[in-house]
Amino acid sequence: MPPTVRLRPMTSADVDPVSAAILADDWGDRRSWFEFAVGHPRCTVLCATDDDGTVIGTGVATHNGPVAWIGTIWVAAVHRGAGLGRALTEAAIEAAEAAGARSLLLVATSAGRPLYERLGFTEEARYVILERAGGASSDEVTEADATGHSTRIVRAYRPGDLPALATLDAVATGEDRAHLLTAFAAPGTTRVVVDASDRPTGFLVRPPWGGGATIAVDADDALALLEARRRTTPPERHVRCGVVASNERALERLTRDGWTEAWTTPRLLRGDPIDWHPAQVYGQFNFALG
Repeated sequence: MPPTVRLRPMTSADVDPVSAAILADDWGDRRSWFEFAVGHPRCTVLCATDDDGTVIGTGVATHNGPVAWIGTIWVAAVHRGAGLGRALTEAAIEAAEAAGARSLLLVATSAGRPLYERLGFTEEARYVILERAGGASSDEVTEADATGHSTRIVRAYRPGDLPALATLDAVATGEDRAHLLTAFAAPGTTRVVVDASDRPTGFLVRPPWGGGATIAVDADDALALLEARRRTTPPERHVRCGVVASNERALERLTRDGWTEAWTTPRLLRGDPIDWHPAQVYGQFNFALG
């Protein structure tokens, strides 16, 4: 890393210029993500600045109990190849381990994977991202429209659901993401699939930037949730989900229902193995949160 480059915590004042730089670099609109992460106590958000104080790189560590996610490792194009990406990754790793993480996760691009492997990460699994056009018949969707498959009951989130959702999530992911569910779960952003006793067996929570963390005990629960979300999405837009490649039954069911593969990406692990249930994971908050 060049000696004139400084690593420091990102502040709210950095969000606008960083978001504009990343958008100009064809990385997409990350504004709402940074707005959340900079103000969230379980996220360590780092940035690199040049000698003029301009932000030229970012990195985030999210602390989910014994597991942490490393993500949003971005370096401005003119500064790539000088070791800045490694410095940001190492700083995020240090923050995660200082917070007590024993397992580190990240999703790697083909360009970044060699660096991460040199830092001790190995492929644990692979996500398959699928998409399908929205199925809303009008701009106004009622609660009854979001019922999902006829054999499953999908309803809006209620505050009393939170403990059950946190338990389902911890079993599925092996992580403590109750802080994220607390931040994002609300009647307007969350759908819950329940059994005949109104006991939650799965959920879909949407953060402000889109996507949706989706956890379900079985494939029928997951498909009901995804269909409920699709019925609130206009047909000119796509709904996406992320399934672990080893979940062959879910991939077959989703493909049969009209979902098509958009891309795949490897999930890399460094540290202790994680006790998780990949077949219960159908979507992510994003790949810096899990």
